[in-house]
This record gives sequence, C-alpha cells and structure tokens, in this order.
Amino acid sequence: VLNHTAEYALRAALYLAAHGPCRAVNADEISSALDISPSYLAKTLQVLVKEGVLTSERGRTGGFRLSIPPHKLFLESIVAPFEEDPARRHCLLGGAACSDRTACVAHHAWKAIAERIAEFFRTTTLAALRE
Repeated sequence: VLNHTAEYALRAALYLAAHGPCRAVNADEISSALDISPSYLAKTLQVLVKEGVLTSERGRTGGFRLSIPPHKLFLESIVAPFEEDPARRHCLLGGAACSDRTACVAHHAWKAIAERIAEFFRTTTLAALRE
C-alpha cells in the first residue's frame, strides 16, 4: 500500500512517539533501531521537518521529535509527502484512464477498498496505532 519512503517515515514517527516529547532522538539511533540506511532516513526525516510533522534540534544532544502530539497526528500527514498523490486512486490493473466512466474489470471492487484505505490514513492517528 505504501512505498518504502512512506513506510520508513511512518516507522520513524512511531519510534519517536514511543520515546515521548521529552527527548530528541538522533537519526543514527532511529536508523539503527529500525534498520534503515542512515542517509536515506536523514533525508526522509528532513522532509517531515519541512512539512511540520517533526522538529529537529542541532548539537550533541540534538535529534528529532514529533512536533504534533501523537493523538493529533494523522497518518496521512506522515505519509502524504512521500506518495505521488495520496488522494488519487491508481488502476489496480495499470490502466492509464481508469475511472467510473472508463472502468477496468477490477475498478468497482478496487474502488471500495482503495477508499477504505484512504479513509484509514485520513482518520487514524499515530497514537491509535500504538494502543
């Protein structure tokens, strides 16, 4: 459902949520704990800082922390910067113009599932995943 970068962003946000707001967590710790390339993760975290999902602090005790409390942070905010167009549904069979008017054979069944997936990311908070 998610590309690798969006998945890594979600995993990193969950890791930061588990560490609470009191301590900034450096990228190397997150990278090691989640087994994600440090340079790849650093770029991903910087995008989340730019989007306002995370804050970063420089220095020896610096690192990253969530800028939004987990109970107010919806998953869509975390993954959207890494998905081409999270609101756009792609044709399950790879068709270029698949819509209600030009539907492929899988369109109507896939549409219902895709809408439920999109709804999940729009309405589920990071805290809900940790419960």
